Amino acid sequence: MVEFFNWFFRFGDGLPSGEGAYSWQHIVCVCVYMTAMVGLAVLLGLLNRKKEDKKKNLVLIWAAILIDGFELIKIIITGVQDVTGLINVLPLFLCSIQLITLPVAAFTRGRVKDIALDFVVVFGILGAITGTVGAAQNYAAYPALSWPNIVSGITHSISGFASLYIIISGMATLHWKNAPFSLAIMAVFAVIAYVVNVVTGTTNYMFLMSHDGTPYSIVWEMTAGNPVAYPIIVVLLFVAYLAVFVFVYQEIVTKGKICRWIGGKIVRLFSKKQTSPTAEPCEEKSAESEVVEEAAATETPAEE
Repeated sequence: MVEFFNWFFRFGDGLPSGEGAYSWQHIVCVCVYMTAMVGLAVLLGLLNRKKEDKKKNLVLIWAAILIDGFELIKIIITGVQDVTGLINVLPLFLCSIQLITLPVAAFTRGRVKDIALDFVVVFGILGAITGTVGAAQNYAAYPALSWPNIVSGITHSISGFASLYIIISGMATLHWKNAPFSLAIMAVFAVIAYVVNVVTGTTNYMFLMSHDGTPYSIVWEMTAGNPVAYPIIVVLLFVAYLAVFVFVYQEIVTKGKICRWIGGKIVRLFSKKQTSPTAEPCEEKSAESEVVEEAAATETPAEE
């Protein structure tokens, strides 16, 4: 029992490393987290969609308590293991910002709440995917069922759950007027993260110093690891993602233009399939006869 405790919470020396990125253990864990995240968001979102805002918000309150609760436990365990390790658990990753914005969205009102809701919607789902599917470094460093990976999977999944729930329950606004504030929040954390990375020389918050086995490796290869170009492009990707997300949401959900366009294409496609080629000449002939009859009816009789 003691050995399992030490293995699970990562106490002691000589502990085994992870099974590896995209191993079957990694894939199974991701499937479990994603299924729970999407399933609960759809279920609770649909159940609360027609309810008053207070009841809708209750789900966000619980999500905020859980995400900060799990993170607090992780910080305590990290501090017990090695107090110097606390420098590595600061809320300076993009997905870690949800530890602040989700409670703000849950416990405030008015414009502040709308801005926080928008930030959670936009970056919550991104953090959930990158923190589970793209967490290659975690599953290479720790076993899939050890405490670091389980807590990381849960907190990232809560972020994704909150994002989907806000949309499905009808709490999302995603106005363009809130986008600059979301960018400002992200920019402030990016600057702080970069400064901490430079000062410590050991941290890699927001992956601004290196890709660390994440999909940012594409940017790293493009820039050949340039210490200036790489972090700038990473931050610009955040900005581009925000703009695309809000634009697509506005076109699909708010205006419905894309949905109507796709629906029109589908209707026309099926209409063509249902029309028999052999019936077209008859239809054309019928149309011509109707034109002739209409013209004859409007002509003045010769005798008159």
